[in-house]
Amino acid sequence: MANKVIISGGGTGGHVFPAIAIANALRRIAPDIEILFVGANGRMEMDRVPEAGYKIVGLDIQGIDRSSLLKNLTLPFKLINSLIKARKTIKAFNADAAVGVGGFASGPLLMAANNMGLPTLIQEQNSYAGVTNKSLGKKAKKICVAYEGMDQFFPAEKIMLTGNPVRRDSVDIEGKREFALQIFGLQSHKKTILIIGGSLGAKQMNGYVLDVIHELGEKDDVQFIWQTGKTYYEDMERMLKMNELIPGNVKVKPFLDRMDLAYAAADLIISRAGAGTISELCVVGKPVILVPSPNVAEDHQTKNAQALAAKNAAVMISEADARDTMMYVALELLSDEAKCASLSAEIQKMARLDADEVIAKEVLKLIK
Repeated sequence: MANKVIISGGGTGGHVFPAIAIANALRRIAPDIEILFVGANGRMEMDRVPEAGYKIVGLDIQGIDRSSLLKNLTLPFKLINSLIKARKTIKAFNADAAVGVGGFASGPLLMAANNMGLPTLIQEQNSYAGVTNKSLGKKAKKICVAYEGMDQFFPAEKIMLTGNPVRRDSVDIEGKREFALQIFGLQSHKKTILIIGGSLGAKQMNGYVLDVIHELGEKDDVQFIWQTGKTYYEDMERMLKMNELIPGNVKVKPFLDRMDLAYAAADLIISRAGAGTISELCVVGKPVILVPSPNVAEDHQTKNAQALAAKNAAVMISEADARDTMMYVALELLSDEAKCASLSAEIQKMARLDADEVIAKEVLKLIK
């Protein structure tokens, strides 16, 4: 009889894409395996997971809303209902093991699995573990991490340093530069800066680019791919048109479906510091400027970025300094070939391409 695995979590690409990578690896290793995803209704996993060819069940769960206490009043009821639905889903699917990758749905599903005596595995992407994962780690059989020193959050004997799973198609950039430049309508004799604010976009980063876009348009030797995020694209486009500010050397995109082409075209990358993105950047091996978002739990993006900056594998700029310095540091760095080469060499040392298969094998060991 085929083994059955439930994978839970999501909310952002940093959780969803590693989850899909683990599922794909499980299928490669054990082709007859049955996989079910559990996500949070209204979050990106409800679209991305079916697109990847997997079934998903949605829980009506949300995180704590720090901007409005009233919105948190329904939270205890949603948690109880989600625990009940998670328990029913595990029973109906007859799961052999459960995997949590972080995000809203991960908590109730793994809590239910632990209470039912099902073996569980946690995949912690960040260098600083969140409250939910720390709590779930007490009962988990295995905890797969991407950074050293995670025994401050989890029992040391359960930890395995695997790295974060990456979307293999996204980091497959070999020999694609010319084709990528063609697709984006860019010129091969110019250097290219890629600006990405994570899968959902980054409002502040978009603002910083907007502030200096008239100056960017005057650059003869540099061109830009700017991913705004779907949420902010219309606003950005409207403001650019209103001020007659769409320079020919700046390609504005709501979302990059072909990250491999964006990475292949880039000579330098400016990015948020989500764990999944960082793992891809390590494999891609281009010089990177990280601008961590301060608006995330436990400020984990800053800690992720510091882990790279400490090894001279990336340049880190704080949100407080980014408005005044981000684009100027990028342009200066682009003209320093020795520094770019050094950053590339150091970030590549941190790359782990097989994390998905290592984690998948651990999941299968839990079942055996």
